[in-house]
Amino acid sequence: MYEDMTYEVILQRMLDRVSDTFDKREGSVIYDALSPAAVELALAYIQFDMILNESFGDTASREYLIRRAAERGIEPEPATNAILKGEFTPTTLDMLNTRFSLNQLNYVVIELISAGVYKVKCETVGTEGNQYLGDMIPIDYIGGLESAQLTEVLIPGEDEEETEALRGRYFTSFDEKGYGGNRQDYLDKTNALAGVGSTKITPLWNGGGTVKLTILDSNYDRASNTLVAFVQNAIDPTPQGEGYGMAPIGHTVTVDTVENVTVKVAATFTFDTGYTWQQLQTQAAEKLAEYLLELREDWADQSILIVRIAQLETRFLSIEGIIDVSGTSINDEASNLQLTAYQVPVEGTITSE
Repeated sequence: MYEDMTYEVILQRMLDRVSDTFDKREGSVIYDALSPAAVELALAYIQFDMILNESFGDTASREYLIRRAAERGIEPEPATNAILKGEFTPTTLDMLNTRFSLNQLNYVVIELISAGVYKVKCETVGTEGNQYLGDMIPIDYIGGLESAQLTEVLIPGEDEEETEALRGRYFTSFDEKGYGGNRQDYLDKTNALAGVGSTKITPLWNGGGTVKLTILDSNYDRASNTLVAFVQNAIDPTPQGEGYGMAPIGHTVTVDTVENVTVKVAATFTFDTGYTWQQLQTQAAEKLAEYLLELREDWADQSILIVRIAQLETRFLSIEGIIDVSGTSINDEASNLQLTAYQVPVEGTITSE
């Protein structure tokens, strides 16, 4: 707003207010007296512009957006720890509270699932804890231990909420108010739980007073049974409908997750001189994975998802070395793949015909 209020403009305005009967040239007493004041005023205008930007939610930096959002009772979602499945042999050992390392991360065993199978928490918060599976090394000696492996991510860890996501929640709070078990209330409470990426709500799905929450994890993949059970217990634990969780009294809530539909793509690719399918297959698979992830990220806001051949071909053509794509099929059909409301696409094979 004040970008035109530069040092030169301010100084000239000050000099214009001095009578021309005085010497106002650079180096004169008047010029040298006014010049430092013009610098300070220019700096003040820069601060005015910063204050103006920080006063509004659409332009505020993270620090001041957090303070603005706090006025609406909104705080950034904190980073969370990944919970993984650990498998140990022999299965007769008690592994609770033991600590292990894998690559640069440390883990602690927190809960028994079944004989030799435990929940293991990554001690480092954030998505970094989702990255590694495999053999762990005990930090302290454990007598009789034969093997220790991380085999599955049960509840993905999440990084602290990004600035633009917080900004979006801030503005949404003016349009839709979560209250007393309405749709926005369920969305706010469920999506705020650790490991949950998005939620689709089906009201009255099994009669009056029933609500179904279908969730994806924070990686926008099918939620594990552990995550589903965690969300169920937080929202509406047994006995259901009694108000012992976040759901209001009288609401019977069922939490489940989506069905994965594997997407197999086949197409006829024409390559530029010097390129082969063996060279470009990995890039094509990455383009497919990126597209399907975008669809899953948008799943909660759509009634159904459609995997479109035109979108696939456009993305394949963006790969250097591919000059044409034709005859594209999805799951052996030369047509778009339409999913149900509770299905999401996951990457399968991609072949060149």
